[in-house]
Amino acid sequence: MSLRALLPVFGFVLAYAVLSLLVTNSYYQLMLTLVLVWACFGLSWNLLSGYTGLVSFGHAAFFGLGAYTTALGQIHFDVTPWLMIPVSALVGGLAGLAIGFPTFRLRGHYFALAMLAYPLALLYVFEWLGYQELTLPIKRENPAAYMQFSDHRVYTLLALVLLFAVMAFSLFVERSRFGRALLAIKQNEAAAEAAGIDTLSWKLKAIVVSGAIAGMVGGFYAVVLLVVTPPSVFGMLVSAQALTVTMFGGIGSVWGPVIGAAFLIPVGEILHAELGARFPGIQGVIYGLAIIGVILIAPEGVYWKVRDRLTKRRAVPARTLDAAVATPASTAGPRSRPGPEAPVAMSVRGISKSFGGLKANQDISFDVPEGAILGIIGPNGAGKTTLFNLLNGFIKPDEGEVKVYGEVTTGMKPHRLCALGVGRTFQVMRPFMRMSVAENVVVGAYVATKDDAEAKRFAAEAVARVGLSAVADRLASELTTKELRLMELARALAGRPKLLLLDETLAGLGHGEADEVVAVIRRLAGEAITIVIIEHTMQAMVKLVDHFLVLDHGAVLVDGEPEAVTRDPRVIEAYLGKKWVADAQA
Repeated sequence: MSLRALLPVFGFVLAYAVLSLLVTNSYYQLMLTLVLVWACFGLSWNLLSGYTGLVSFGHAAFFGLGAYTTALGQIHFDVTPWLMIPVSALVGGLAGLAIGFPTFRLRGHYFALAMLAYPLALLYVFEWLGYQELTLPIKRENPAAYMQFSDHRVYTLLALVLLFAVMAFSLFVERSRFGRALLAIKQNEAAAEAAGIDTLSWKLKAIVVSGAIAGMVGGFYAVVLLVVTPPSVFGMLVSAQALTVTMFGGIGSVWGPVIGAAFLIPVGEILHAELGARFPGIQGVIYGLAIIGVILIAPEGVYWKVRDRLTKRRAVPARTLDAAVATPASTAGPRSRPGPEAPVAMSVRGISKSFGGLKANQDISFDVPEGAILGIIGPNGAGKTTLFNLLNGFIKPDEGEVKVYGEVTTGMKPHRLCALGVGRTFQVMRPFMRMSVAENVVVGAYVATKDDAEAKRFAAEAVARVGLSAVADRLASELTTKELRLMELARALAGRPKLLLLDETLAGLGHGEADEVVAVIRRLAGEAITIVIIEHTMQAMVKLVDHFLVLDHGAVLVDGEPEAVTRDPRVIEAYLGKKWVADAQA
């Protein structure tokens, strides 16, 4: 990360420090400190939920454990907060690991509800233990050693140091392999797995780091207020504040929690001070209204709303992008088909899968020689995509075996298969929309190398191979369907695969666009990449593939050469139809 990226953070910290030095009122000074505390807490929430998309309603668990660790360390062992706050970070990180490992098995609202249970359980546990209210002892003989300053501006300056460290770390994560992996998981977890990302491992790392930061912030919060109660650190409002300031400012950005905290915390605190006696819970009302407002006006937060408007003003017209895209290999010459002596890249024997009473795949067997292009066709509902998911590890077969270059891969997870050299694209495109073409593709390159610079080089080569170098810096959300299809192909290529599984790569393309993509695929096969492709565009498939596997009702109907398959009466009846034969003969 360059120093230039930190300049806005330096500027903000400096301006805030000047403001804090000018404020002498102790109440407003405390408010300035709390803004920074909740901004740091929001950043910790953002590292997990903002970048992975897994909404946590339970971050108060880490925050509260950090607060109690620091308080109990000083009360019972007379340990200075200068040491206990780092210990609180360690406790928060360990709690993240303990909570994340079982909870990441859940998805969607089940994960969110499970996370909600942890701080509520801890609240009752700490009340049962007799810690209804802890007051940190005043150390008049050596206040600085225990972070007890008569001038409250010191707390604000310490909080600024903490915020700067957390923001700098978040910026580092955002621009690193760690951050790109998390963003890929957020935007499409299945595509991230297929690109070689071990999603469980990265999510565990995220919750550990997030929990550590939350624990550290909780420890500092206890020192600032000198009083810790279970509701004040484990309560619903604590988790809600982390979520709300981040949602309001902008999820998945470093500046989002800072913007949210700078606006919502002063408004909430002032209204609570002025109206709290007449309207108990006014802060909760403010946070609720903030969430409603964001959902209606700026669903992704203030930061992204402003950023998207500025980006649209500078956007290049779509026709410029289309014109810029090269179409290499459109004049690719004929390729030689693999001979009978070619080694087997993939071997499938007796693979079967049922969903209840539905037999999606039944006793399917075939071999794919190295360097071949195998086409899998069949009517809708024939079991083609289910077969791909079995080959790619997204679902486990009931029976049968799959081997890739002699190694048994049955039931192996997609990221492990990707590491073995199996790339995958999807029938429904799964781009990472808020990432550029280059960033999308570099995610696929991570599986091939531990070195980030080399990953970027692999990604640039893959982008060039499909002809997207001219739009490498464009966001995926700005691309046409053809460009998105080519980008997904490039992302699969960046991992240096030996075998590609292409699921309806030509879907949604016009005739000319389909020919361009077919030319790219033919060239890849000429570079000794083995390809298995599902496709409905029969005319394109006949020109492309070496061999056909025809499925019907989950079973193999025909297995043979293109010319023989297209004239087989069973294939004509089940899939092509008599009109297709008439058109082909004409």
